[in-house]
Amino acid sequence: MDIKLTSKMILEKEFKKNFKGYNVEEVDSFLDEIIQDYETFEKVVAQLREENGRLKEENRQLKEEMDSTPKRQPIASAAAGTTNFDILKRLSNLEKHVFGSKLYE
Repeated sequence: MDIKLTSKMILEKEFKKNFKGYNVEEVDSFLDEIIQDYETFEKVVAQLREENGRLKEENRQLKEEMDSTPKRQPIASAAAGTTNFDILKRLSNLEKHVFGSKLYE
């Protein structure tokens, strides 16, 4: 399934001229190669379309699985720990302000 021709090769192809014109057998042979390449292109395109369809279906199924699984709540322990520390620090400062140093004697 190797592609033998490129568009540049086709464009630049020159046929030998016979005394009556182009060599018919040479032109036919070249056109046969072009036809084989187009058949190869068609096979490759069909395979890629099949793979694309399969991957789209797999993607759809995975999205459905993600949507159907219960979502876990994000753990905010770091944020909660920082918030708790800040609250305790503020509470301590408030106690010192309200009760003065008597509380810590």
